[in-house]
This record gives sequence, structure tokens and C-alpha cells, in this order.
Amino acid sequence: MTSLDQLRAGRVVPRLTLVGTDDEALVRETIVRVGTPYRWPSATWSDLAWADWFADPRRQSFLLRADGDIAGVLETTVHPPHEVEIVSFGLVPEHVGTGIGGHALTLAVRLAWNLGHPTLDEVQRVWLHTSTLDHPNALANYRARGFRPYRTQTRGHAPPPSGHSA
Repeated sequence: MTSLDQLRAGRVVPRLTLVGTDDEALVRETIVRVGTPYRWPSATWSDLAWADWFADPRRQSFLLRADGDIAGVLETTVHPPHEVEIVSFGLVPEHVGTGIGGHALTLAVRLAWNLGHPTLDEVQRVWLHTSTLDHPNALANYRARGFRPYRTQTRGHAPPPSGHSA
């Protein structure tokens, strides 16, 4: 997405908020909850991998809250001087299918376009990655909000974790 004007907002969900956090344990727990069903590599990271992740000064963490309860997560990485990557975005399982995904992504995209960071000039591009392993509605939500495919690639993947289906 190369302009905030390209964002097509989802239906407003007043009870949903997006707030910054420095609570690494809570972010890690939330990413694991969100990502495990979709085989996110971060869902199985070691303590050392998480320490490296949080040590990167380009990253910022945010939690989606619905009526105060954790509903999801957003992780951003700035790519100076003009880009912000939405590295992690998703809902915890109990909020999947409740109709908040469009507004959650709208909040995330607006935040990314207005992100403040010492190495970042005016944002000119916000982007993200997805895969066929993500929730079946993820790509449709990204497209509905105004994202367009930039590049596709094919690669193998690990089998699903026990207790989860692909």
C-alpha cells in the first residue's frame, strides 16, 4: 500500500482498541496464541530467538483489545527511511469469526501509516506478508482494506502442530 488514501476501512467496532505495549511476555504469549493454528514460525521460537526479536529497535508491539480483553496482536518493523512492515497481525482464536477483523486491520494500517520512529521519515509504503497457511479470510481482508499482491512465491512448509489442522 503506497498511500493511506488506499485504505478502505472495515466496519467500525467501537469496543476494539489498539494500544502499544512493552510487555514482552504478553506479546510473546499472544503471538503464540494467534500463530500456532497457522504454523507461524514465531509460535515455536526459543527464548533466545524471542530475545533477539525484541532487541531489534526497529520493532514496535501493539495489542488489540475488545472490551479490555486481548483480542489480537500487531507487530511492526520500520524499514528506513520510508517503509513500515506489518510483521505480525492476527486475532486470538476466541475472537476469530466475531466480525472484528476488518476494523482490527483498519486500526493496524492507520497506525502503521502514522508510526513515529527516530529512523523513519514520512511513510511512503506499508506492507505485509501472508501465506496460504493463514486464516482463510486473511487474504480477503487484506484485499478489502486496499492491499494488493506485490510478489508471490511458492515454498514447502512444515506439517501442522499436533492438535491443529491446516
